Amino acid sequence: MTTKAYVVGVGMTKFEKPETRDWQYWDMVKEAGTAALADAGVPYARVEQAAVGYCFQASTAGQRAVYELGLSGIPVYNLNNNCATGSTALMTARQFVEGGIADCVLAVGFEKMARGSLGGGGSAGAGDFATSPVARHYGIMAAAHGFEMSPPTAQIFGNAAREHMERYGTTEAQLAAVGAKNHRHSANNPNAQFQDVYTVDEILAAKTVHRPLTKLQCSPTSDGAAAALVVSERFVDEHGLRDRAVEIAGQAMTTDTEESFASGSCIDAVGRPMSRAAARQAFERSGLGIEDVDVIELHDCFSVNELLTYEALGMCEEGASGKLVESGATTYGGRWVVNPSGGLISKGHPLGATGLAQAAELVWQVRGEAGARQVAEARVGLAHNIGLGGAAVVTLLRKA
Repeated sequence: MTTKAYVVGVGMTKFEKPETRDWQYWDMVKEAGTAALADAGVPYARVEQAAVGYCFQASTAGQRAVYELGLSGIPVYNLNNNCATGSTALMTARQFVEGGIADCVLAVGFEKMARGSLGGGGSAGAGDFATSPVARHYGIMAAAHGFEMSPPTAQIFGNAAREHMERYGTTEAQLAAVGAKNHRHSANNPNAQFQDVYTVDEILAAKTVHRPLTKLQCSPTSDGAAAALVVSERFVDEHGLRDRAVEIAGQAMTTDTEESFASGSCIDAVGRPMSRAAARQAFERSGLGIEDVDVIELHDCFSVNELLTYEALGMCEEGASGKLVESGATTYGGRWVVNPSGGLISKGHPLGATGLAQAAELVWQVRGEAGARQVAEARVGLAHNIGLGGAAVVTLLRKA
């Protein structure tokens, strides 16, 4: 027997350029966690477990962080799944609740990062590809494209973009249209690291990071935290939280399979097969389909990954994603609104917080609380969070 799991409270800090604010990671978690608890109207004393995600701090940093919320002695689980860490924390909380282990679990993610481009190995083995957990992925890239001096993560995704352009005729302007859309959306998000609006031409003219990707198509390093309170249906009813409750209707995590490496393609190595499999499982578990989804927060670490994810989620045929974004189907007035928060490109990307910030945005959207970003009549939201190495998490959220 399993019980349904609901998100009843969310919170996040503003995402900041590293070294902008004089704060520590526990300050971030106190701010985001307190906001989530206040949103639910639930005191920390009712929390039975905590799942804490981060990539760039030492072991048991999760305890140090949540101790700022209270010293209640609850179990604290420290999680690291590269860029999918935040969603991994959310999934851990959901499984505790659905499995009947706990009725009230706090999922929180944070990151305090250094300025500059992210190394190739994430939090472990960055720059040392002999021992890096993503050495196999970069080996695929090197065999097909060689290895250049540009930042490794931008390089592997940039080479995926080159493959997409060669295979399907995708244009640089279509890639830039992703960045233009997400920067435009972030203008209405006070929590976003950037709120600047750019044209496609301005994005194309920006500094090249790894051709065809320019700086304005790449997510920045960021500081910040986000949190979600996940509870059982019994807890919802006992505490009168039905009006706050957003059901986790379906969720799935997948990791790399043979398909990720067999083709020798960067498109597969950066995770399109994982994303496709996770989406299929989440849809099956929820009874929903992409046609039921209104608003999407997806992992646009680079503009090309947004296009790859359109295809993985079934929003268009393989190879047609450039035309999809160009058509306006993924912004306000289109079929879906994708990354109303500004996405990783403009909202920012503190690795451990990203997946939970996506969930927070979708909770606000399906509750009708997103202010100037509100997607009209949003009922079902989809979050997609991916990390090289690899993990892909797809979550479907709907108003209870």
